[in-house]
Amino acid sequence: MSMALTPAAWWRTAAIYQIYVRSFADGDGDGIGDLAGLRRRLPYLRELGVDALWLTPWYVSPMADAGYDVADYRDIDPVFGTLAEAEELIADVHAHGLRIIIDLVPNHCSERHPWFQEALAGGPARDRFWFLPGRGEHGELPPNDWQSYFGGPAWTPAGDGQWYLHMFAPQQPDLNWENAEVRAEFEDILRFWLDRGADGFRVDVAHGLVKKDGLPDAGADPDPADLPYQDCDGVHEIYRAWRRVSDAYAGERVFVGEVWLPTPAQFARYLRPGELHSAFNFEFLVGAWEAGPVREVIAATLATHESVGAPPTWVLSNHDTIRHVTRYGRERTAFDMGDKRHGAPSDPELGARRARAAALLTLALPGGVYVYQGDELGLAEVEDLPEELLQDPTWERSGRTDRGRDGCRVPLPWSGDQAPFGFSPPEAAAEPWLPQPAAWKGLTAEAQAADPGSMLSLYRAALALRRGLVAGLPQTLTWLEAGAGVVAFARPGGFACVVNFTAAAVALPAHVEVLLASAPVADGLLPAHACAWLRR
Repeated sequence: MSMALTPAAWWRTAAIYQIYVRSFADGDGDGIGDLAGLRRRLPYLRELGVDALWLTPWYVSPMADAGYDVADYRDIDPVFGTLAEAEELIADVHAHGLRIIIDLVPNHCSERHPWFQEALAGGPARDRFWFLPGRGEHGELPPNDWQSYFGGPAWTPAGDGQWYLHMFAPQQPDLNWENAEVRAEFEDILRFWLDRGADGFRVDVAHGLVKKDGLPDAGADPDPADLPYQDCDGVHEIYRAWRRVSDAYAGERVFVGEVWLPTPAQFARYLRPGELHSAFNFEFLVGAWEAGPVREVIAATLATHESVGAPPTWVLSNHDTIRHVTRYGRERTAFDMGDKRHGAPSDPELGARRARAAALLTLALPGGVYVYQGDELGLAEVEDLPEELLQDPTWERSGRTDRGRDGCRVPLPWSGDQAPFGFSPPEAAAEPWLPQPAAWKGLTAEAQAADPGSMLSLYRAALALRRGLVAGLPQTLTWLEAGAGVVAFARPGGFACVVNFTAAAVALPAHVEVLLASAPVADGLLPAHACAWLRR
């Protein structure tokens, strides 16, 4: 049955569910998630209570970096399905009252992209990439000192005396956004998907498209706020041009940016009127789970976004970061992107308690929120994947010192007592592309749906209350007086949120109604590491 879509500016308060396609649901039995599997699970997502879906790249790709190396931006990789299936999925998503945001990868493409193949052959397409002669007596050194985000030099020899730039893997050559053909191509790609009903785009590496004139060295001790390969002024004209494209379509088509930058002022520029609609709030994601730092990052986030009239977004995990159940189970809860994805042992019970509290906190805040698939099941990072099964290019590029991101990308458990836990059809012979822990049998969606105390039940209840109560409130908050280790705030209409970051129970305010809590509240006491929604 078709459901009415939410009104204009839906994205300002939306709850958006991130789908890592290859790990969400397998429809054809090959052990890899696909569009057929996703379509069958749309009722689950509707019942969860989210407003929109964000899908990681589904394009034709050699999968050197799990689809972030795109060979054809206008077609679907056969491992996921077909273009016709994508069009049917978009229609199905809308029929379920949801919206769909697709991933756009504009900083780089695949080495198999026809443009790059022509460039390697010395054709005119070479101007669409960054090819430069090497340094040194015989050109044996890279053109500059830039390092890849995945480790090692950001330059690879082309075999003809020149080198090409890739800020990620060598199979992902950077596009040259000074080239008019590149700009025109991506505007056409936007129209291709907008014409098919896409409601928006998540922009990969949104801060990195434009490079500093002359591609100068970064230097031995570069200023993080002035790197030559990110946050260059020219990037903003690109997004202004994209907005002119999207604004020509009805229904509030939106852009959300992946913007990793060191200062709030830099970040805010991407959200000025006429540029990106929103951007991920990574300061909240990586911050420590402690009362003082959490309050500080919330206040700073609200101030930064208010300065440009944009809504904040809140996110706890994604496909690139350690799952927060694991992070919050450690004594050191702040997450450094330089971490090698291993550390002190994590206390799963403590991590789950904190994760439940964090879920209610994020869903109570003004703005939009993102839920990474599996967050609603309380999944932890899978830290013991066999080395021979690791597929993230970070593993090899780091000299096997950084295990990469596979641990947060393990296929979801849906039902049953043993792998593949309903991820693939019952008759499937293929195993999931990454192995699922046996302990996940108690965390399947089926098992949790029947348990009113489960993480899934908490998310369903919170998302329902949020849609009916919190999301419709004016997008402001007022801090309330609270004891040490406690954060409390009020929203208009008598709604309040209290988070206890301490190891002891604390008293809730008198004469309040507890709407929802992450742990049982008895005798007016909020337990340790818990959060409560109140009506005053």
